[in-house]
Amino acid sequence: MKFYLLITLITTQYLFALVSIAPVEIGEKPGFSNSIETSLETTRGNTDTDSYKASLRTTYDNNTSYIVWAEVSGAYGKASGEENTNKLFSHIRYIHALTDETLRAELFAQLQNDKFRQINSRALGGAGLRFKLFDLLKNGKGYFGAGIFYENIRYENPIIDPTEDNVRVNSYFSYAIEFNKTSSAAYTLYYQPKVDDFSDNVQSHELELKLNIYQNLFLKFSLSYNTDSEPPLGVKKYDFTQNTSFIFNF
Repeated sequence: MKFYLLITLITTQYLFALVSIAPVEIGEKPGFSNSIETSLETTRGNTDTDSYKASLRTTYDNNTSYIVWAEVSGAYGKASGEENTNKLFSHIRYIHALTDETLRAELFAQLQNDKFRQINSRALGGAGLRFKLFDLLKNGKGYFGAGIFYENIRYENPIIDPTEDNVRVNSYFSYAIEFNKTSSAAYTLYYQPKVDDFSDNVQSHELELKLNIYQNLFLKFSLSYNTDSEPPLGVKKYDFTQNTSFIFNF
């Protein structure tokens, strides 16, 4: 009971990284399924810190022709009483089968903010195709995606950083492997340049390892490295994150 109360408390206050970066496939889990991811850190004494991260995903798989999933997540943190993390993220994606196994169509929309990257809001919507490439190893699956999306970015200080309206290419590579029924690993690379200026691009690298603890409870280790070639004034071009969290599937 305490475990469920803790998850509820976190998810209702500060909803970050995706529950899992592994690509979903039609027919893997027919019907509705849900996942909650959460992590927290509190220290007192010589160092005072509070860090909360949580994510909730719900998925519907009709088992034949399409799958749709939606997610809301976020992170919040303080160090020595000063806020150092405050961001929210939501995403919805519809995937439709064009061939039995190889080709999928995707529609997606996203809304996010990040106070410490000076982003008041970033809204985007787009479409693309996903190709299943190969199975290098047993129980492994590789994918390449390509598409296009429109984004609107409003910054915290519009006088210094005016609102942006961009059209970007959306390209990604993803590989996931299940070592057994209790552990898996995945890697995803995103490359998103502006259609009219490839020097203005956003990239992300994400790596995760999931280990089963007990029944539907998993421990996840993740690394992410994100870059923005044209960040807002005073914001660094890169972010590196290492995180350990728990995932509960139901």
